[in-house]
Amino acid sequence: MAAGGAAAAAAAIAQAIKASGVLVRVQPEEFRKIIGRTKDPLVVIAEGGFFSTSYRYLAAYKGLAFFTKSPAPIDLPADAEVIAAKQIWIPG
Repeated sequence: MAAGGAAAAAAAIAQAIKASGVLVRVQPEEFRKIIGRTKDPLVVIAEGGFFSTSYRYLAAYKGLAFFTKSPAPIDLPADAEVIAAKQIWIPG
């Protein structure tokens, strides 16, 4: 059941990005600051990489979708709802 909810949430964020066309790429530290300003943030996380593991994060804040990629996990607030996705694909 949780996997279905995770997929639905990831699809909802992806659809919001398509609808608005706005995706903001930020550095990992800036992403952490943005998430820290959000009450009960929803964060989609995926691990990836060819030669070394990287962590990809996606979250919405004030109508914009923010994305970052980090070589190490980012510390998220305790109240963050985290959804583990198989993959986060960002165009370009």
